Amino acid sequence: MTDYDLFIIGGGINGTGIARDAAGRGLRVGLAEMGDLAGATSSASTKLFHGGLRYLEFYKFRLVREALEEREVLLEAMPHISWPMRFVLPHHAKLRPWWLIRLGLFLYDNLGGRKILPATRTYRLTGRPEGAPLKPEFRQAFEYSDCWVEDSRLVVLNARDAALRGATVSTRTRVVSGQREEDHWRLTLEADGVRRDVTARAVVNAGGPWVEDVLKGVLKRNSAEKVRLVRGSHIVVPKLYDHDKCYFFQGGDGRIIFAIPYETDFTLIGTTDKVHEDLGTRPVCTDEERDYLCRFASEYFATPVTPEQVVWTYSGVRPLYDDGVSDATQATRDYVLTLDTSGAPMLSVFGGKITTYRRLAEAALAKLTPVLPMGAAWTARVPLPGGDFPVDDVARLIADLRRNYPFLTERWACRLIRAYGTEAHGMLGGAQSAAELGRDFGATLTETEVRWLVTHEFARSAADIVWRRSKLGLRMTAEQIAALDGWMQETALAA
Repeated sequence: MTDYDLFIIGGGINGTGIARDAAGRGLRVGLAEMGDLAGATSSASTKLFHGGLRYLEFYKFRLVREALEEREVLLEAMPHISWPMRFVLPHHAKLRPWWLIRLGLFLYDNLGGRKILPATRTYRLTGRPEGAPLKPEFRQAFEYSDCWVEDSRLVVLNARDAALRGATVSTRTRVVSGQREEDHWRLTLEADGVRRDVTARAVVNAGGPWVEDVLKGVLKRNSAEKVRLVRGSHIVVPKLYDHDKCYFFQGGDGRIIFAIPYETDFTLIGTTDKVHEDLGTRPVCTDEERDYLCRFASEYFATPVTPEQVVWTYSGVRPLYDDGVSDATQATRDYVLTLDTSGAPMLSVFGGKITTYRRLAEAALAKLTPVLPMGAAWTARVPLPGGDFPVDDVARLIADLRRNYPFLTERWACRLIRAYGTEAHGMLGGAQSAAELGRDFGATLTETEVRWLVTHEFARSAADIVWRRSKLGLRMTAEQIAALDGWMQETALAA
């Protein structure tokens, strides 16, 4: 008998989404991630569940429809880490005509069976809060709906739910080789310098940007399918405006960027599309990309955005399916799944986008079902851990948490509900004061929360906690982060 029915290589959103779905169908599931969960592409998105309004220009109607249908399905399953957001699209008289944008937004409103999110509207910007930060030449705007999502928490909660349903999730674990042996795979895993073998009836290669490396270097298989490596960079600056809506800006180069309220006190601006040649080179936001985003945003904001304002940048490599299009901006965000049944089954995931990760998981398991019988699809609207409450109930949860833990400030309680939802009470336990939560690491991060993140959410280092499980790194000093890392090592929490 094999150790697993299905073994997944890669702990990004596609890998953890497939692991959760498969474990819920009764399969014995293993997953290995060479770094931290969401340690690469899946924590470097623009953090939106969206249909992809601009994809309509490239006639990607099926992709847009699938993504639009998924927005509300996902929103209902994770109302703590995802919420509706309104997008303001100022009309630029020199770019796309008014009628074309209105037509696109009509399709956007009606393709996906929208029920929760409000429809598009148009208005004059003059005298409105949405117009206040913009240059006066922008007089009219469209406003439409999409959703925000905490991308790295999405990955972690999928992995947590997979583990709760019986999956084995191993981080900092590299699959160094794989070999077909009659009707199963033998995989060699390496963690902390120690190697061990596991067996599985089938393998999923969800390596993201490394999907080809895993396919050829680890599993020793060839494929005609390829990915294009496209770097997307973002900048974060102090808050540029007071309302809670996002801006969608069009550029003369045919690209678009977003300016989004971020972590209460900041504005997130992105993204870029640059070819990334070498996976051995860590993706970073270059000075050129930073300056491009500043110039782009400054075409719309009355007060210029300058490089000196940038407090943080991040960058990720998107593994877009290579459909032969020369322009990275036009390359498809759709996914392709290939199944090799010339021996024990092996499925590889090429491309994809965060909004359709759940549908991708269903499609992957549908391909595997003929060779690996399993239960039916089940994940639609099933809550992720902490998400078992109505979409419009966040304010009540925050109030309940403050009533049960009076020492919490409004902002602290809001952060905990937005991170943990209904699990926030379990994380805080019986604490009657802030002091009972243990050591204070700064920015409301306490020993109790750190222990929860290590025990329940696979955190192993300070970076895992302050940049992926949260964004508290924006508020903590380098000294505080180093102290957290040292404490984790000293108390063997990271072991």
